[in-house]
Amino acid sequence: MRVGSSVILIIGITAVSSASILIRSAQTGAPSLVIAAYRLAIASLVIAPLALWRNRSELRKLQTRDWLLAGASGAFLALHFASWVTSLEYTSVASSVVLDATSPLWVALGSWLLLRERLTRQVVSGLIVAIAGALIIGLGDMIQASRSAPLLGNSLALVGALMVTGYWLIGRRVRSTLSLTPYMAITTGTAAIVLLIMVGGAHQSLVGYDPLVYTWLVLLALGPQLIGHSSFNWALARLPAVFVAVATLGEPIGATVLAYVLLGETPTVIRLLGAVLVLAGIAVTLGSQPNAGSIEAQ
Repeated sequence: MRVGSSVILIIGITAVSSASILIRSAQTGAPSLVIAAYRLAIASLVIAPLALWRNRSELRKLQTRDWLLAGASGAFLALHFASWVTSLEYTSVASSVVLDATSPLWVALGSWLLLRERLTRQVVSGLIVAIAGALIIGLGDMIQASRSAPLLGNSLALVGALMVTGYWLIGRRVRSTLSLTPYMAITTGTAAIVLLIMVGGAHQSLVGYDPLVYTWLVLLALGPQLIGHSSFNWALARLPAVFVAVATLGEPIGATVLAYVLLGETPTVIRLLGAVLVLAGIAVTLGSQPNAGSIEAQ
């Protein structure tokens, strides 16, 4: 069973590693907000019927407070994708995915500030190492920019990491009383609605794009969103949460390799050094959390 779970986990990492590549491909013909909205909308159309079929009685028993908290979690998820997808317009795939992967650090910090959970010396050390790595990535992008506005893109990636922190912290509270499928249905559906409203507010169209763009959007929803999320959640039920959380650090590595092979983005030595420090800081932080299970599937 452990071998089978590890294989599923590898499938999940491979799926989420492709997210940035699919987004870049779709960005050649569609705005970032439209891409994010389609990703969540398509995913919600798959998850919602499943939740209604399997968890109808559980959904009926939810209190107003549970609906509001799950909805707030979904709103944070929408802001995460709006920020992170847009970041790929302005910075390299490597910088974007590594900085976005810092969410476990902010979850640890937020748990200390908001939930009064103890912040250990190991967590503080991990935070310091990862922040140093993020600064080095920023320095590397200033020296050798590979996109139009790398500092803006890096900032948006960090905003994305902070927004998904809200998603995880609220989710920790809601998931104590709500099972996975209905929780994902509510949060994904809410995120899709928020993103569609943002698309309307930006006066962007959901139709009229090249058929190939829609192909990328469907693959983005089915691959990284559904297969990636489902694989991680399936593995979490069968493997230690810390093992799963640390294993997902392979996603930035996979995305960087795919960007090099498919997009011709060669990471500089400075960016690689910064990425190593960020990932090391995250690994140190996760290793100190007995229940570390906050996983961001791109």
